[in-house]
Amino acid sequence: MIIALSALAFVGASCSQKTAAPKGIDAANLDTTVSAKADFYDYACGGWMKANPLKPEYSRFGTFDQLAENTREQVRGLVDSLAAATAEPGTNAQKVADLYRMGMDSVRLNNEGAAPLAADLELIASTPREKVIDLMATMPGLGVFFGTGVQADLANSNMNTMYWEQGGLGLGDRDYYTNNTENAEKIRAAYRTYLTTLAKLIGYDDAAAQRLTDNVVKIETELANSQMTRTEQRDIAAQYNPMTVAELVKTYPNIDLKHYFDLQKLDVDTVIVGQPQYYAVVSKVLKNADEQALRDYMTASYVSSAAPYLSDDFIAANFALDQAISGVEEQRPRWKRALAVPNGILGEALGELYVEKYFPASSKEKMLKLVGNLQTALGQHIDNLTWMSDTTKAKAKEKLAAFTVKIGYPDKWRDYSALTVDPELPYWNNIQKAIQFNIDYNNNDYGKPVDRARWHMSPQTVNAYYNPTTNEICFPAGILQQPFFDPAADDAVNYGAIGVVIGHEMTHGFDDQGRQFDKDGNFVNWWTDDDAKAFNALADKLVAQFDSIEVAPGTRANGRLTLGENIADQGGLRVARTAYLNSLNGAEGPVIDGFTPDQRFYLAYANVWAGNIRDAEILSRTQNDPHSLGRWRVNGTLRNIEPFFTAFDIKEGDPMYLPEAERVVIW
Repeated sequence: MIIALSALAFVGASCSQKTAAPKGIDAANLDTTVSAKADFYDYACGGWMKANPLKPEYSRFGTFDQLAENTREQVRGLVDSLAAATAEPGTNAQKVADLYRMGMDSVRLNNEGAAPLAADLELIASTPREKVIDLMATMPGLGVFFGTGVQADLANSNMNTMYWEQGGLGLGDRDYYTNNTENAEKIRAAYRTYLTTLAKLIGYDDAAAQRLTDNVVKIETELANSQMTRTEQRDIAAQYNPMTVAELVKTYPNIDLKHYFDLQKLDVDTVIVGQPQYYAVVSKVLKNADEQALRDYMTASYVSSAAPYLSDDFIAANFALDQAISGVEEQRPRWKRALAVPNGILGEALGELYVEKYFPASSKEKMLKLVGNLQTALGQHIDNLTWMSDTTKAKAKEKLAAFTVKIGYPDKWRDYSALTVDPELPYWNNIQKAIQFNIDYNNNDYGKPVDRARWHMSPQTVNAYYNPTTNEICFPAGILQQPFFDPAADDAVNYGAIGVVIGHEMTHGFDDQGRQFDKDGNFVNWWTDDDAKAFNALADKLVAQFDSIEVAPGTRANGRLTLGENIADQGGLRVARTAYLNSLNGAEGPVIDGFTPDQRFYLAYANVWAGNIRDAEILSRTQNDPHSLGRWRVNGTLRNIEPFFTAFDIKEGDPMYLPEAERVVIW
């Protein structure tokens, strides 16, 4: 969709009512052989990094991943208890348990091999050109050419409408096809090997497998060359192009969208077109490509979707491609892969059990109080801006006051009664049922009012998000636990971790994308022209800062792609420190273990991003991830913040120092 949730892992609870002496920073996380003035990230996180070397199954492992592992074990205990019992057919317990058992049954999966795909592959193999759209509309797991989906209308956030988006690339990102770097060439070679392997696993001989590989790469490269880059997709206005279905059928005669929606039993009149220039190429390919090439393209997409749910040979092929992209050395244990399926498909069903066991109701109230403290602090920052007029400040304050805050779990749980899980059917066929269930769930929202009470993450998710069309911030229960929030820690530490991330999510409402939505979630301009120009000038300066960072030899960060997250990181840091100072009511915080309150605050923030990462994953995330790498979320962002320099006596000439004229302060 045009607007994605602005997500960032987050934690929190109360910063008050401590009965014992508060704990400060864990000295084991530090590497005191490094000067804080030279490399603050290594100083603050070096001890943690040495104590947590990368395991073979990880391409990156940080403190967020550590918490995710703990939460995964909690969920595993819940699923194991369900799997050990005999559940009534049709219940959520039965669905969770059977999906998990099927994922764990390697003997059955290996015996079945490619058999679960046979009927659909036969249908694809006999599909004429004019019926490709039929398969796209009706075959779960077939992801070619483009995608459609329902979400809030950006111009009328109270109503849902239909969006049409570019897609259909097996490697996911266009740059893997278009870049000529050594890394991109390596990944393209691995992708060709992957496609050939999949073809042979479904019975193709060498010649047919080579043909499929050549055809798929040719079609996907042509599509990739016409797609928007991830950076270009940050331009919301360029992707908001309402057109009637009748107009689209005329404009793209080889893509019969009316027929496509009719097959999905949808009466769609108007579609928001994301990338108009792309569909002209899709129309051309559908008309001119060899019919066998179209079948090969569909076959590869379908088999690739199914591969993680088939025999070990398919899983190994899928993993080999992941290795080439991320550098990961070892497949995750089967139980983790099997657990991820019901945890995703039936997320709220498991979430209901999760919060009952692991999230006390008191945490919700404590979080609401802390979020309120951060809202107050952000309001103070808006009031004190020197580059913004009073007119725009008033609108910004209105938006801040209108935030909806979601904490822990939804008030109403999702209904999964329409989803059937049949253990007599192959695993993949049950996954297809789940895919169709979710397609129907989404399509059912078309033309209806937006359900603002709905959650977009399950309660056990270790993350958080801001949604611009509902102007909401959401903190699931999974992230609201140690090690990120420690009830025994002092306020400076908790504000440096939890407080910064709360402030981060709030600031997303005012980043380069979020600022374009009003208090009701509508994509409208509420800024004066001069204020918008001032914001953009500051944003461009921040882009240039991050563009200058070399993340790997010959590779620089993408400041435009990561702009929203970099703005939110900086805003979160500044606002959380203000909230902490407010909590002191004019008093001075204590020195604990030799660290001042400000030192503990910034060290706690750095520890949020402690982690180890493989070289290949650095390249992958730099290309695809709108978040800066953890090292630069610390070193890059902190160099703009004056109190940080004071806290660690960083002065001109120190590597961490940035001259005042070069610093960027937005919120």
